[in-house]
Amino acid sequence: MLLKHKIQVKIAFLLSFIIYLTGCANVIAQPAPVKPQPASVSIYPLQGLSFGAFFQSKSGGSIIIAPTGERSATGSVILAELGYSHGPASFGIEAPAGTMINILNGPDTKLTGSTGGSITLHVGHSFPSSPFVTSSQPNGVTTVDIGGTITVGSAAATPPGSYSGYLYVTFVQE
Repeated sequence: MLLKHKIQVKIAFLLSFIIYLTGCANVIAQPAPVKPQPASVSIYPLQGLSFGAFFQSKSGGSIIIAPTGERSATGSVILAELGYSHGPASFGIEAPAGTMINILNGPDTKLTGSTGGSITLHVGHSFPSSPFVTSSQPNGVTTVDIGGTITVGSAAATPPGSYSGYLYVTFVQE
């Protein structure tokens, strides 16, 4: 039993000696370069996309909100000024100056009405247009406005009421 123990100790000592020699051969290697970390970016919703009040007739049409805030209509839709605001979705992007941001629009979504019906929302262009480079002072906020288009059907398919839903966009730091 004593002989078996001595052999194990010699093997362990020999293995430690080989590891020591192998480790010594790599001592002159240069350390790996430090990989820079991406700058921190935060996104804050400032305002929702709003299309205001409108009337539609038998055939319907579309209401377009430009990222600069202009509102227009197609088809038989009539825009109304009844005290309801309209404007693009607005986001604040907090990032170091010089950060490149790309905006990816999500899929079309359905807005559901308070009195039934649904309207299709298509996410539009942004201002500044994508991709863009943040130009605010370090850790300042760059405002990004995003427009959209809703498509409405006849009054029977999209009855008067308040419609709501979600706008999907992805901000990618490049």
